[in-house]
Amino acid sequence: MLAVASMGFGAYYTIVKQREGHTKPRRKDTTTYEEEEVRKQKKLTEQLAKKEADNKPVPAFSPEEVTVVFVLGGPGSGKGTNCEKLTNDYGFVHLSAGDLLRAEQQREGSKYGEMIKHYIREGLIVPMTVTIALLEQAMKEAIAEGKGSRFLIDGFPRKMDQAIKFEEIVVPAKLTLYFECPEEVMLKRLLKRGESSGRIDDNIESIKKRFVVFTETSMPVIEMYEKENKVRKITCDQPVDQVYDHVKSIFDELFSEKK
Repeated sequence: MLAVASMGFGAYYTIVKQREGHTKPRRKDTTTYEEEEVRKQKKLTEQLAKKEADNKPVPAFSPEEVTVVFVLGGPGSGKGTNCEKLTNDYGFVHLSAGDLLRAEQQREGSKYGEMIKHYIREGLIVPMTVTIALLEQAMKEAIAEGKGSRFLIDGFPRKMDQAIKFEEIVVPAKLTLYFECPEEVMLKRLLKRGESSGRIDDNIESIKKRFVVFTETSMPVIEMYEKENKVRKITCDQPVDQVYDHVKSIFDELFSEKK
């Protein structure tokens, strides 16, 4: 009794209750509704970020192992001509998105043939899932055949979502080579080419549609890569040799030591 008196009845009662299995009453939670909502939102955001990271696709190739240069420019700007020369001088593999699509269009049994034909004839952009799948397959075949692991991808990406998706599931590009050329010069070249090319899109109506599509959809891609300092511009209304000299100076700076 002396012990109880010395410590006080309240303290003694608490000790007794704790021994009987009763815990000391917790202090009332003072978290406000707003704070609780912020906490819940933060937790949800973390969970979503983790889920997105877990589901993010792994690129098919590493940029340390495979080099990709996108080659962009309006139709008739000289992309194909310069890519052929770069292939010979720097050991790159030239992949033309347009050529791959036209080959797939002609391939017997292709489930994409008629769709590709329609899009090309109308000067429209073929769905990116088709184009990216063809490019990735062509890259894998070139590597397997020992042709090299450095690629010039000509005429792609044509849209922002194509660029993002390609880098997400195939490989990030090292550089974008942009052939800048006035429309009147490109039109003259394309009409001349149309006399012998046999291409269904080398006619005045399709050409004009292609100019509009390029301006509206491909220029934003170039602007995006410019912000990342990954664009080199080539002025193409000059003699062919002079244009290629400019291209070579860029590749000598970036790639000659790796040839």
